[in-house]
Amino acid sequence: MATELIVALDFDTAEEALALVDDLKDDVLWYKVGLELYLNSGGRILSELKMRRRKVFLDLKFHDIPNTVHQAVRWAAGTGVDLLTVHALGGVDMMQRAAEAAKEGAEAAGVDVPTVVAVTVLTSMDQAGLAAIGIPDGPEKAVPRLAKLAKAAGLDGVVCSGQDLLLFKDIPQPFVTVCPGIRPKGADRGDQSRVLTPAEAAQQGASFIVVGRPIRQAADPVQAARQILQDLREGEQK
Repeated sequence: MATELIVALDFDTAEEALALVDDLKDDVLWYKVGLELYLNSGGRILSELKMRRRKVFLDLKFHDIPNTVHQAVRWAAGTGVDLLTVHALGGVDMMQRAAEAAKEGAEAAGVDVPTVVAVTVLTSMDQAGLAAIGIPDGPEKAVPRLAKLAKAAGLDGVVCSGQDLLLFKDIPQPFVTVCPGIRPKGADRGDQSRVLTPAEAAQQGASFIVVGRPIRQAADPVQAARQILQDLREGEQK
């Protein structure tokens, strides 16, 4: 499968986010709605994107007791979003309830079942950051361990750094990988510690890459997005 680009709509208002969506027109199908935009828009951004026939990645990273996450994912699935996140650190029981809830919510609403992926280790975290919160293993051990738990719990895949993609070779397919922290060559890393270029992520088989600031803050966001799409296609051919 070709690697898909998801544009992160990390804006203060729905109006700003939708202006970018409309500018990108048919170049980009997928968009990420995180906590910032979801809360600032009162949630209405979801229906606005679906009205525009766009694919929605709802990145609220649910992490709570199993019953609470079950109810949250059931609600999210019923909104018609296409992809959503929970935290793998919530444990196997929580992830199992999330997988069940996605099917229940979609069936009740008459929509397609969303892809549910688990956040393994945030791309802003490195070995020192993990050690500081009591996880002695570096990302190279923690990430595949959490990914295998997510697969065993019935989830569809994980959110991970592009640098972690090679760690999943022994996990049975299909297994979806969503990679944030992607930066085109020469772009500012910002608060991301573990990054790859779009071409590198595609070459290593990422299902999705998530790109925000390099497009959102570009002088010409449309051209920036098109260049990333071109980089993806070139990476797939290597």
